[in-house]
Amino acid sequence: MPLLSRLLVILFILFAPVSAFAVNPDEVLADPVLEARARALSAELRCMVCQNQSIDDSNAELAKDLRLLVRERISNGDSDEAVLNYIVSRYGEFVLLKPQFSLKTVLLWGTPALLVLAGGLSLLVFARRRAGKPTGSKLTPEEQAQLRELLKK
Repeated sequence: MPLLSRLLVILFILFAPVSAFAVNPDEVLADPVLEARARALSAELRCMVCQNQSIDDSNAELAKDLRLLVRERISNGDSDEAVLNYIVSRYGEFVLLKPQFSLKTVLLWGTPALLVLAGGLSLLVFARRRAGKPTGSKLTPEEQAQLRELLKK
């Protein structure tokens, strides 16, 4: 195996499990059922620093604080919905990796489609109006006479 391939394999092996170590052992709850709930909730929350990772996968300090907050709320007896509502109330809906269905999200995702549809309809109307209009100028009397002569032949 060439040296470059070996180096790439070694780098992949070293860095692939990095996100698996995001949850530190001191954060883990003693009760496995509560820990499973905490991990499930952490997978639904966005790291505000990394933005494309869940707090469960992130090593950022803010993600650690959010993981601890989730575990604290679960330990205090909050339901999963109550924990999510509490965190959303503090950090906004952006903290959710999968935003809740609401009028805002419909507008956010629907507006580009509506703009494309409106643009297509505008082009269609413009093309139809233009197709009905004659192009060029009217024939002069001499040209009309020449045309009659050609058509008679």
